[in-house]
Amino acid sequence: MTDATLVVNNLQTHFQMRNGVVRAVDGVSFEVRRGKILGLVGESGSGKSVTGFSILGLVDPPGGIAGGSIKFLGRELVGMSEPELRGLRGNRIAMVFQDPMMTLNPVLRIDTQMIETVRAHADVSHAEARTRSRDALGLVGIPSPDERLSSYPHQFSGGMRQRVAIAIALLHQPDLIVADEPTTALDVTIQAQILSEVQKLAANFGTALIWITHDLSVVAGLADDLAVMYAGRIVESGSVEAVLDRPLHPYTHGLIGSVPSRNKRGSKLRQIPGMTPSMLGLPPGCAFRQRCERASEACKVSPPITHPAPERTLRCFHPQLELAA
Repeated sequence: MTDATLVVNNLQTHFQMRNGVVRAVDGVSFEVRRGKILGLVGESGSGKSVTGFSILGLVDPPGGIAGGSIKFLGRELVGMSEPELRGLRGNRIAMVFQDPMMTLNPVLRIDTQMIETVRAHADVSHAEARTRSRDALGLVGIPSPDERLSSYPHQFSGGMRQRVAIAIALLHQPDLIVADEPTTALDVTIQAQILSEVQKLAANFGTALIWITHDLSVVAGLADDLAVMYAGRIVESGSVEAVLDRPLHPYTHGLIGSVPSRNKRGSKLRQIPGMTPSMLGLPPGCAFRQRCERASEACKVSPPITHPAPERTLRCFHPQLELAA
């Protein structure tokens, strides 16, 4: 689509280990449009974070992108030189990590870190950079931003540090933000405030966001579109309402069913049987078949991507179509 900020096509990110190849991301395709939020969900180890790191070119050896395409505003990122990528990171593409201390230097004041970030990509004066930094802190709801600029990271609570990290991501009003579970460690009240700020950002500035999480309750009220990952592949995608209200893949249905609020009071919590398979030596065929009640002989072959409805994708031979009626 012409308004797509990011188009990922058949992305493959592999890690060359002593015992074999780990296909952490294995043929992932999606797009994020301007001003829209894509929720990327799945269990731990499904490849969500590696997908985010791949977009920014932050996968270190022994890992690397083995194939596929990542186009940002029409520019191919796969194979781009490191100086070119540095020009985009923190400027046109930003990332918010789960731990804010991966963004913040504990021995430098907040103003030093934010001003340096501004001047790394914009030819502005020190005073102008400080003004931009102050405004960004105010945008994420930090009180008395002028005073807090002079603070060190340890003088902020965990929630406030994460707000600072998000403010740094917003400094250049990037076209794309990749957020890797940034609210997981925060209390519910702070989490709600940050999610509200993120939605305003997308609406007001047209920023495209990829929100990586395992929490379906977060993306239900935040995202426009949803992609469900399992064992390095997207098994189902579509609008957040369509996927959550009418899940087609048995794995998606299991994830939704395991949310406590979806179960009747006093009833046993539903859960997906078994464990996520090791990414080192996945069984042939559908990676979910050993945990799936619907698995058959057909599932010993990898299912192709199908489009059961407009703007829906699915990898499954036995979708739960009765749930979509």
